[in-house]
Amino acid sequence: MRLSFIMLLGACLLPTVARAQDSTNARAWAFDASLWGYIVPDDDDVLSPIFIADRHWLHLEGRYNYEAPKTGSAWFGYNFSFGSAVTVDITPMVGAVIGGLTGAAPGYELSIDWWKLNLANDGEYVFDFGDRENDFFYVWSQLGISPVDWLQLGVSVQRTRAYQTERDIQRGFFAEVTWRSLYFSTFVFNPDDPPTVILAIGASF
Repeated sequence: MRLSFIMLLGACLLPTVARAQDSTNARAWAFDASLWGYIVPDDDDVLSPIFIADRHWLHLEGRYNYEAPKTGSAWFGYNFSFGSAVTVDITPMVGAVIGGLTGAAPGYELSIDWWKLNLANDGEYVFDFGDRENDFFYVWSQLGISPVDWLQLGVSVQRTRAYQTERDIQRGFFAEVTWRSLYFSTFVFNPDDPPTVILAIGASF
């Protein structure tokens, strides 16, 4: 897992050089690359890379090990943004899911910012083409506060099938540190049981 994190960090830093060479393209496109490591009690650990590309209204996203183990997904969405004192960003999306699970998924990504608070909510409903009994709704929600610009602390809730725990709805807390274009996040779910720990590293450019 350590090696994968180091490799991703290097991959994230390379586009920064390209950005300096092509400033026009950098203004047109915005990218985010991240790697999420799930340390799960009594189950296999999971690595989930996510890559996002935005150009004005266009949203493109690729994920692996997100909807289910050994499963990839590709997403197309439309970005909306409005508000001043309270800003709202919402992206309705549609995705194709292929691998251990094969199907289609409508979804959304929502972010609301006010003062030093941020509410983020991502959801999708996966239709399994192989077995309709495997259809499920995935959701990730978090509410955070930033006491300083480089730190966010908060609580989070999720429902997932990327790994198995005794709880269908998992609750916990998180901390995220930002340095320049990089961010480092730690989530702890089910802290009153053997906890599930999620470590993430990413870059926005």
